[in-house]
Amino acid sequence: MKRALVSHCIGLLLGSLTLLPAQAADMPAKDPSSKFVRYAVGERNVKDIFADGKIIWVGTSGGLVRYDTETDEYRHYDVRNGLLANGVFHVSRFDNNRMVIGTYGGGLTLLDENTGHWQRYNVPEGLGDPFVYDFLKMSNGDLWIATWTGANRIKKGQLDNPDAWEVFTVENTKGGLPNDWVYGLAEGKNGEVWFATEGGLARFKDETWTHWTHADGLGANYDDVKEETSFGTDPAAYSRHHAKQKMEQGLQGVNTAYNPNYIVSMTIADNGDVWVGTWGAGLSHFDGNKFEVLTKKDGLPSNHVFMLHGDKGSDGIWLGTNMGLSLLDKDKKVAKTLNREDGLVADTVFSMDIDNQGEYWIGSYGGVTRIKAGKGQ
Repeated sequence: MKRALVSHCIGLLLGSLTLLPAQAADMPAKDPSSKFVRYAVGERNVKDIFADGKIIWVGTSGGLVRYDTETDEYRHYDVRNGLLANGVFHVSRFDNNRMVIGTYGGGLTLLDENTGHWQRYNVPEGLGDPFVYDFLKMSNGDLWIATWTGANRIKKGQLDNPDAWEVFTVENTKGGLPNDWVYGLAEGKNGEVWFATEGGLARFKDETWTHWTHADGLGANYDDVKEETSFGTDPAAYSRHHAKQKMEQGLQGVNTAYNPNYIVSMTIADNGDVWVGTWGAGLSHFDGNKFEVLTKKDGLPSNHVFMLHGDKGSDGIWLGTNMGLSLLDKDKKVAKTLNREDGLVADTVFSMDIDNQGEYWIGSYGGVTRIKAGKGQ
């Protein structure tokens, strides 16, 4: 699901962000007045979207795109003009001038939009691993970087001070961080840091680590979801990493894509509650004391939850799955689900953001879907 690095020539990435023709053979026909506008990226995944005023940043498995919604102009960045790897898993704003970009194998990069200067940070600078999945700028000034060999903290944001860099792993936290593959970061209501890992949920608060796994209530039991899986293939059959993980987590009897400790997505609600999407074990809600698990039996389109995003103006949460995009209302009920038949580029949704005009930008395999202001409610 997360590994789709494409390194060959990008060609017309986003095709100057041209709207896909409604009559395209592989797309459902749509009326010109449709609320959906679709942009093609070819056979690539859209791993992250960041709405930055009139600019939409699109991180794909084939590079980064900067799209100006007012002029319809775009710039494409890849290994030919600044990046050290084409796979982009994270993009956000670092400060007034610079963007931060996390890549698949090329470390962390800061791009100065005014000067065009690229500042790169990789293992020699202290980065735990060149595969960067997420980046977090804390309210206290600290920076956190999620990698596939632990999590980095850079105290007070001093990226160019080697002494400010720390890396936390399973080994040096004595298991406080439950797994070295860290997929997501989020700041909690009280200044704590939450970590989505391949081995459970972790929290770092007051220099103390705490973590939770399926044994504590995270994710649905296999017997409750084994008949609802969307993927019949066992990843351990062709991946040494997944085979090892299966042994470590006692999943030898599972032969489908299921791991209740594998957290693929995470978001923090305004009240401080934590929501996490798992690999085949549904959606988990953690109030700090106990977990509540939602699955297809509760109306989710799938038990593989790849993306979570809070809905502006409500207490709802959008979740992206391999079977469409759903809105969960404040009562934890699925209020609506959108999929390819409704106008999305694809059913599999990896990323999303909402711009300052209230328009929804949704990243999938093969492209981006834009839902016009007020139409996604």
